[in-house]
Amino acid sequence: MLDTRKLGRRPGSMITVTRTVQAPTRIGLDLIAVPVGTDVELDLRLEAVSEGVLVTGSVHADMTGECSRCLEPFDDTLDLHLTELFAYPNSITEETTEEDEVYRIVDDLIDLEPVIIDAAGLELPLQPLCSEDCQGLCPECGIRLAIAESGHGHEILDPRWAALAGKLADANSVDADAESSTNRVNTEAEEK
Repeated sequence: MLDTRKLGRRPGSMITVTRTVQAPTRIGLDLIAVPVGTDVELDLRLEAVSEGVLVTGSVHADMTGECSRCLEPFDDTLDLHLTELFAYPNSITEETTEEDEVYRIVDDLIDLEPVIIDAAGLELPLQPLCSEDCQGLCPECGIRLAIAESGHGHEILDPRWAALAGKLADANSVDADAESSTNRVNTEAEEK
C-alpha cells in the first residue's frame, strides 16, 4: 500500500518511492512464481495528474520455477516495468469507467498488489525453461536428456510388425548358423 497524502492532488507534483516489501501472496503462474515472503524491490515514481495518480517504475523479485521440458527446479528473476493510473474517488475517470477497467485510490491509499499480479501474469512465460537449450526428458524412459549418455535412444518396434520382426530374427539366426557351419567345414577342409 502506498500513501498518497504526501503527494497531494496538485497536477505535476511528484514523489519517488524506493522500498523493499515481502510478497504477501504467491505472484505468478503455475510453473513459475515469486514465492510468498520473498523480498520485492519497488522503485516507483508517483505523479499527481488531474484524474488521479500515475505510478511508473520498476519491480524486481526472485522467482522459483519448474522447467516445462525437464521438470527440474530453477531460479530466475522477475523484472517488471509499471505504468498505471489510479483514479481519484469521484473523478470523471472513476465515474465513466467500469470497476475493473481502472485501478482506484481508496482512502488515499494505492494498493499495488493487484497491479503487480496482473503485470506478472502477462510477463511470465506459460512454459518456462531452465535454459533455452533444455533438451527435456526421454519420451520412453523419462531420463533427463541433459544427463543421459551420448546417443541415448530406444529401439521401438511397431506392434503391427512384431510378428514379422520375430520371423526375420529367426531367419537371420538360421542364416548365421549356416554361415558359421560353412566356414567351419571350409576351415576343416583347408586344414586337411
